[in-house]
Amino acid sequence: MNLCGKAIVPLRKMLPSTSVNSSVQGNGVLNSRDAARHTAGAKRYKYLRRLFRFRQMDFEFAAWQMLYLFTSPQRVYRNFHYRKQTKDQWARDDPAFLVLLSIWLCVSTIGFGFVLDMGFFETIKLLLWVVFIDCVGVGLLISTLMWFISNKYLVKRQSRDCDVEWGYAFDVHLNAFYPLLVILHFIQLFFINHVILTDTFIGYLVGNTLWLIAVGYYIYVTFLGYSALPFLKNTVILLYPFAPLILLYGLSLALGWNFTRALCSFYKYRVK
Repeated sequence: MNLCGKAIVPLRKMLPSTSVNSSVQGNGVLNSRDAARHTAGAKRYKYLRRLFRFRQMDFEFAAWQMLYLFTSPQRVYRNFHYRKQTKDQWARDDPAFLVLLSIWLCVSTIGFGFVLDMGFFETIKLLLWVVFIDCVGVGLLISTLMWFISNKYLVKRQSRDCDVEWGYAFDVHLNAFYPLLVILHFIQLFFINHVILTDTFIGYLVGNTLWLIAVGYYIYVTFLGYSALPFLKNTVILLYPFAPLILLYGLSLALGWNFTRALCSFYKYRVK
């Protein structure tokens, strides 16, 4: 396997039904038809086409990934390595994970609306905000920023012919966003009214600790995603945000800041 993660397979190990001349020219370069299948546009089209074909999605495997993002996220990224070797792409080609994440997002947001005593139309408005702005909009922004930074500054000098796929950057964001979503939009719901929003030290201790765990998960899973790419260097810098995060956590407890109260006020302001 080379630094880009591509498996180097001798021609004698190719399947009998595969014709070397049909996909590889004499100089070892893919012909136009085969190369077209590997372009970013072709991969994106295939992904979007499968988004509306639920029978072709592997929801069981996507659920397995969601479980292991909590218990052993390294195992999830080992599967990305396998995909690179077998399908020549790091990014997911099955949108099942995105579909399940969207369902989680919708259900948890409806739960948030219920806990905050919002009406039907207010909850729908909040749902649209959370899905299209917080998840999709912010996700596209973060993914594009990380895609640019990693390709510009983190690729090893001897691996300049390798690059981080934008789709992979988006997948890393989704992987990191899922634990954050479950902690802040699901687990936290059971503590909001009776614990977190009370004007006590225990209230903002519990709420801010959940924020610390959720954001910490996001940072760590993001680090694992980029450190899994063999052609990147200095990915440890992606762990540096832990320092200001812990500092902010300690400061919030000392000053009595309640991040969850601020989030609830922001949600209510959105749906006015």
